[in-house]
Amino acid sequence: MKQKKWPVRLISGGLVTLALAGVAVAAGQQGTQSDPLVTISYLEQQAMPSILNQVDKTVLDKQTALEQKLAAVVDSYVKEVESKLSGTSGGQASAGGVFQIVDLKAGQTVVGTAACEFLLRSGTASCVSDTAPGLIDTTDGSALGGGSNLTTNHLYLATVDGRGVKAVTNVTIMVRGSYTIW
Repeated sequence: MKQKKWPVRLISGGLVTLALAGVAVAAGQQGTQSDPLVTISYLEQQAMPSILNQVDKTVLDKQTALEQKLAAVVDSYVKEVESKLSGTSGGQASAGGVFQIVDLKAGQTVVGTAACEFLLRSGTASCVSDTAPGLIDTTDGSALGGGSNLTTNHLYLATVDGRGVKAVTNVTIMVRGSYTIW
C-alpha cells in the first residue's frame, strides 16, 4: 500500500506547485509600468498634487483674464465720469456739478433737466416753458414765466425737466447741471 501513496503525493504536489506558479504569474502582471497598480500613496503623492497644480494654474489664468477685463471696464467708466465732470462732452449736452460756459447764437435754445441752473452773462434771452413757473429766479426769489426775458447776472433754477433758455440775440450763459442745446 505504500506504493500507491507515492503517485497520489506526486500528483498533489504537482498540482500545488502549478497553482502557486499560476498565482505568482498573475500577481507578477499587476502594476506594470504601462498599467500601474493604483495605491493610496500614489494618489496622495503623485496624482492629487498634479491635478491640484493644473486646477490652480487654470484658476489663476482665468482670474488674471477677468481682472484685466474688469480693469478695462473700470478705466472706461472713470474716463466717462471724468469727461462728464469736466464738461468735455462736445458742447451739445453736459452733466456735472460745475458751471459750463455756453455760447448760443440767436434762435438757439438750451434746455435743462430738473435742478439745472442758468446764469445769463451777456445778450438777451427768454424763458422756455410750457407752464408756470418756467424758471425760478433764485437771486430775487421770483418766478419767471415762459417767454419772459432773463435778467443779466441772475441765477435761474429749472424745477421741472424741459425748462430752458432761448437766445434772442447771441448770448453767453453759464449752465450747471444736465442740459441739451437745440
